[in-house]
Amino acid sequence: MIINTGGRTDTVQYYTEWLLNRFDEGYVLSRNPMFMNKVTRYELDPKVVDCVVFCSKNYRPILKDLHRITDRFNTYFFYTITAYGKDVEPGVPSIDESIETLKELSSMVGEQRVVWRYDPVLLTEKYTVERHLDTFSDMASRIAPYVSRCIFSFVEMYSKLQFNMPEIIPLRDEQKQMLAQGLGAIAEDNDLILQTCGTDADYSRFGIHHSGCMTLETIGEANGVRFRELKHNGMRKGCHCIESRDIGWYDTCPNGCRYCYANSNPKVAFDNYKDHDPRSPLLLGNLKDADIVQQGNQNSFIRSDNRLTKLDDFN
Repeated sequence: MIINTGGRTDTVQYYTEWLLNRFDEGYVLSRNPMFMNKVTRYELDPKVVDCVVFCSKNYRPILKDLHRITDRFNTYFFYTITAYGKDVEPGVPSIDESIETLKELSSMVGEQRVVWRYDPVLLTEKYTVERHLDTFSDMASRIAPYVSRCIFSFVEMYSKLQFNMPEIIPLRDEQKQMLAQGLGAIAEDNDLILQTCGTDADYSRFGIHHSGCMTLETIGEANGVRFRELKHNGMRKGCHCIESRDIGWYDTCPNGCRYCYANSNPKVAFDNYKDHDPRSPLLLGNLKDADIVQQGNQNSFIRSDNRLTKLDDFN
């Protein structure tokens, strides 16, 4: 199975101590968002966890202790760095700071395991098509040598966006075409593999690949392991990724990104953050008397003739 640490919140940036504690203790509890009293226990053991997938906008807090996880597990890292400033992403470091941290992460784990996410792509009067292309061009020239590829997606117009970010200008098809063409050309100029995420739209004519951003093939290649061939349904409509189990929780990310789908609004996330206990097996709060804890189904996808790739392999 695949453990995902960052789909619901930026665990790496804000819950570093908790995350390291969970891997040290060897298990984690995850509450069911649909049935709140149902809790699943997952063993954090390399025998049943094929890969630990990280997704963050700031890896700085965990860098010095990351080896406590990478020494034992296959790992894969998504690093989101966008064109936006504090007006859109209040808790995210600057582009320059983020790129420097990405370089350090890449030197530690190898560029094969690091993927740059430039998403979501959205438009406002400030963040125009031209600004996206100019910013992406500058960033690609600096980031390309340190990552395996780049993934981008167009913003999904969730209903909450009209309240959290009313200045968003809905993307027209012609604007998506302009962006895809421009991003594809920039990626080609920088020898950067570029692909879409969460869409069935085809931009291959612009040199953009169409695939899942988290597939067994890409994870396997990055870690030097081979997986069994498995059919899967993706994580949502338009998604071609292998299913994973997220150990985070919604409405807990203090980054305050105004387009965020995982937070109903920033105030709720800040209020919930106060209920975090780094010693708890749950990200938010502790077990309650009415909770029902069940053991999660953890089956390995890895073929038996494999070995774990060590960081020394990249040095």
